[in-house]
Amino acid sequence: MSTPIRLGTRRSALAQAQSGHVAAALEKVTGRRVELVPITSEGDTNRASLSEIGGLGIFATRLREALLAGECDFLVHSLKDLPTAVPESLVIAATPRREDARDVVLTRHGIPLHELPAGSAVGTGSPRRIAQVHRRAPRAHVVDIRGNVDSRLARVTSGELDAVILAAAGLSRLGTDSPLQREELGLAEWPTAPGQGSLAVETRADAPEELRTALSALDHRETRLAITVERAILEGLDAGCQAPMAAHAVVQDSEIRVRTVVYAPDGGRRIGLDVTEALNGEYIHRNGSGNGADAADGADPMHAAREFGLAVARRLLDQGAADLVPQEQSELS
Repeated sequence: MSTPIRLGTRRSALAQAQSGHVAAALEKVTGRRVELVPITSEGDTNRASLSEIGGLGIFATRLREALLAGECDFLVHSLKDLPTAVPESLVIAATPRREDARDVVLTRHGIPLHELPAGSAVGTGSPRRIAQVHRRAPRAHVVDIRGNVDSRLARVTSGELDAVILAAAGLSRLGTDSPLQREELGLAEWPTAPGQGSLAVETRADAPEELRTALSALDHRETRLAITVERAILEGLDAGCQAPMAAHAVVQDSEIRVRTVVYAPDGGRRIGLDVTEALNGEYIHRNGSGNGADAADGADPMHAAREFGLAVARRLLDQGAADLVPQEQSELS
């Protein structure tokens, strides 16, 4: 009997659920058993606010150490939690098809976020969501929270909070069946974090070719193109994955369209762009203006996608985004 392939994963229920989906898919590809190896990250033990401890590698660093130490063969990350710089010793071997990228508001009585009474307590630990709540529901009170999905939902059920904001993909992957009322927030008005709804399958750069080939079978091209644009915007802004910014890209036929917004932490100001580019890198349309230079050589679509995202970031910076987004102070892992 062949040895199992070891998948390193955080211990949270959500991390294990999404790793389980990837494990099942890889088992179909290889015919080999995939074994989950639970790993405790700093983000699982440090209960401080994410805005205080920073999002840069808080969930990924310990997992990557375990991978490089040979404790597992590959990892599954929530892509939105992964730093944009990937160490040379590692490679993102696959980005499976993205789940629903929207955010969801959960309340007891189904009152829309913008109609919540003054003083209503809305729970979220994301600086981006905090800024968006300040804009959508300025009379609400934002409570900075941490914890797993069940504990957050319980705080609404008990009446401690009037609403929480969670990722639709996480609720779907967990199969959460809650009596709370859901309000899906449209991506046009409420864009989400770069990579939200996506997973990253990571392994060592020197992993056996058989493993890398098997993992590559899980890759979804349209998802990888979209998240490459989104993460390049984040990279170009020199901001971490807890920055108050959003970017969501969609691939349609031969074009990529991205909606991106940078927010002041209090939501009082924002800078946004809605840009479309051809997949071959040829300039198509930028924010309705007809201005802009051609993207880089489109022979490599992923390279062109990254260059497109970096160009969008430069436009945001030209419009003053650097005054809104804090720069990362920590060294990239």
